[in-house]
Amino acid sequence: MMKRKVWIVIAVLLAICAVLAVVYMVSGCGASRAVPSGPDAPVAAVSPALAQPWLELPSAGKGPDDMYCVTHWAMMQGRMQRNYTCFYDDDTFTSYWVAYPLCHAHMTTGREEIWGYDDKVPVELQTSVKKGYGASVPTENYPKNFYARGHQIPNADRNAVPQMQVQTYYSTNMTPQIQNGFNGALWAKLEEAVRNEAPEGDTLYVVTGASFRVKGDEAVKTIVNANDGKSLPVPNYYWKAVLKVRRTDGKLSEALSVGFWVPHADLKGRNYAEFAVPVDSIEALTCFDMFVNLPDSLEESAEANASWSEFADNW
Repeated sequence: MMKRKVWIVIAVLLAICAVLAVVYMVSGCGASRAVPSGPDAPVAAVSPALAQPWLELPSAGKGPDDMYCVTHWAMMQGRMQRNYTCFYDDDTFTSYWVAYPLCHAHMTTGREEIWGYDDKVPVELQTSVKKGYGASVPTENYPKNFYARGHQIPNADRNAVPQMQVQTYYSTNMTPQIQNGFNGALWAKLEEAVRNEAPEGDTLYVVTGASFRVKGDEAVKTIVNANDGKSLPVPNYYWKAVLKVRRTDGKLSEALSVGFWVPHADLKGRNYAEFAVPVDSIEALTCFDMFVNLPDSLEESAEANASWSEFADNW
């Protein structure tokens, strides 16, 4: 009799776990390892991805153990400075976010392309970006469209510092992006608009991310990389979270952010401002806590803003 009761208890517990697992995955916060779903949104966590006080850092979430969270450094203005931090999944060959500071000293004009592997992640866990992916994607406005190697931190955000710019061409910073109507259009204009918001004598804090799905049954397309034959999932969404701060006597006193959640599609003729959202909503969709080092007294109000004009023109 006792054994029977034990087995009943075990069966009930297993049933509960199964229900919770389904709810967890459909909610968009699952950490599935089945390619191409990936841990779009690991379980929410409120500590920074690294034990650093940098304002751009999101949480890493509580995803699979084999994720890579690495920071790249380079010589700038006579000393080693951080370039960017990425949260990379080798199962999907995707960084779910790339976070970095942005100031005028990072930027000038020009572009030098040196495509290569990330030296902090084993080469066999990356996909080759030495040439284009060789994958076409006919879209509504461009029948001969194709997937470009899309930067998450743009090379133009680092073209004043040669070593930093080289690091933006790492495989871990790339995902397949529709070129015409997206990468070379709305997304490029959004990147430029963000650069224009870098404050004189201070720093803008930026997180760029890629998401495959926001619900469990959302289809994800895959392409084959012509460079190495690897199968690459294509994100269904791209997003940005951008933060400005003000200081009084050297201490943070004010903050304002804005987010963008953009479907990955041919968006010819659309304006990036249409896709402005509160950073809070990006957190809800991804389960990453943005700007986790921002004091709680500033974070709640800062992350509620959904107006690009308020962020860009009035602050």
